[in-house]
Amino acid sequence: MTHTIDNVNHSGDDVLDLVHTVMHQVRSLQYRHLRDGPHAITHMDSRVLGYFGRHPGATQSDLAAHSGRDKAQLARLVKGLRDRGLLVATADEDDRRNVRLSLTADGEKVDASLRERALQLGGDAVAGFSTTEREQLARLLRKVQVNLDTQG
Repeated sequence: MTHTIDNVNHSGDDVLDLVHTVMHQVRSLQYRHLRDGPHAITHMDSRVLGYFGRHPGATQSDLAAHSGRDKAQLARLVKGLRDRGLLVATADEDDRRNVRLSLTADGEKVDASLRERALQLGGDAVAGFSTTEREQLARLLRKVQVNLDTQG
């Protein structure tokens, strides 16, 4: 499918629509190879795996605080990932009521695959860009992020 982009009269809404479209394309390409795999990873699954990959031994409450997501939704995601053997839970040594979560060996493989695919897609997305263009794009996106951060 070929997409055309109208470069005339782009407002802020058009820019955000374009950012959304690009991210949708990235997510679609990133998860296509895992969706049909043995673990059927979704976008939210990958976010949870990535969090515990970066924060092994964190709690579900830590994830909720970090993500701002609904605790019930996160509980379902964590349970599903545990049931599929991608996350393992251990009781906190200091407080047995807390459960610490970490990636299993399979979870680490899936997380590594997702990170590798993200790097590949990032490179593909800016193929043909000069170093200056890449730096300019990153600078402009950071500026958008800062502008939006001041809205919250």
